[in-house]
Amino acid sequence: MQDFYYMLVVKPSSHLELFSDFLIDLLPVGFEETEEGFIIRSEENLETVSWGIEQFAEALQRATGEVIDVELALTKEKNDDWIARYQEAVTPVEIDPFYIHPTWEEPKEGMLNIAIDPALAFGTGHHPTTASCLRAVAKYVRSGDTVMDVGCGSGILAMAALRKGAVVDACDTDPLSVENAIANAAQNGLGYRRIWEGPVQDSTERYNVIIANIVADVLVFIASDLKKRLEEGGVLILSGIMDKYEDKVLRAYKAMELTERIVENEWVTLVMTQKGNG
Repeated sequence: MQDFYYMLVVKPSSHLELFSDFLIDLLPVGFEETEEGFIIRSEENLETVSWGIEQFAEALQRATGEVIDVELALTKEKNDDWIARYQEAVTPVEIDPFYIHPTWEEPKEGMLNIAIDPALAFGTGHHPTTASCLRAVAKYVRSGDTVMDVGCGSGILAMAALRKGAVVDACDTDPLSVENAIANAAQNGLGYRRIWEGPVQDSTERYNVIIANIVADVLVFIASDLKKRLEEGGVLILSGIMDKYEDKVLRAYKAMELTERIVENEWVTLVMTQKGNG
């Protein structure tokens, strides 16, 4: 371990959720979320990361037409016990019946426990889209269901379905996500029926429930593929949708019945039911 590390404190003036999503895609390490923004720590110099955040803020400002400031403070700190402090900052998430906790926390009796190492994967249940999907999984996935998690990331939603007794397939186009999802499932004593690097089109199965927590444009693009893979009467859980793009997604799935909307901040999760054979 080095004698020092770099700490970058990021304080955006608005749109914290979008900055969080950007950092998840940008960083090879985890980061701490605060009320005002984020703290990134690394033994590697973070100057390039700081520049990338500035560029993202400028692009976001052009896209929204809003004034978006971001305060950045990069310092070099003594490497004493920042890992322990980081662990203290990562809190469990309880979304009945699930208890999502970091690996160093004890499971909770009477809950469906899922242990996630934030250093290994970013999907920890804290983001509004993940939390909304967990509520939908709790309500719509039943024991014995066949479930597909499209864009599985850390595998947290797939593992929630497994904890409910479902048979689960999962896929992601990012090889690191597939690797992390496999490792996280093994850590929890769980296993997928099948998991692969690639799109949903690589499956020929039909499912009772399909979960897709991605982004609105991708959900629109793969709409026909998701509907083809769904059993009659099956359920789609669609998330990662900013409220301003909700109508675009609904138009792509207009042949389906809108069963439930789960809204948190500016994010929308849509639960759709297949009315025919797709």
